[in-house]
Amino acid sequence: MGRVFLVELGGRAYRCRFCNSPLALADDVLSKSFNCRQGRAFLFSNVVNITVGAEEERLMLSGMHTVEDIFCCCCGQILGWKYVAAHDQNQKYKEGKFVLERWRIMEEVAEQFNLEAHPGLSDVENA
Repeated sequence: MGRVFLVELGGRAYRCRFCNSPLALADDVLSKSFNCRQGRAFLFSNVVNITVGAEEERLMLSGMHTVEDIFCCCCGQILGWKYVAAHDQNQKYKEGKFVLERWRIMEEVAEQFNLEAHPGLSDVENA
């Protein structure tokens, strides 16, 4: 196996809970109301730094789908699945989309601090 090159994401992102690899931008979330066996899941339009498993037919709450499990390319943990095909016409919107199980990912928190802050009038008055 060769060296793994990660795609870095600019902006608020979701990361692998196990190794902190960037996976998807918060702007690519299509729905936060999906469910899986372990609880909540998010539907994404685009996901990076993954590998995909073999296609398989899977009966889900919304019907029969052809899916591929998706794994973190760094640590190998399963993260969710990709919808390859939906057999029900009203589920076709899921095709080509990705589901990440919520408990397997974490949202990146980007805190910005102003290191050049100067005391305001109320700070000076209280000193």
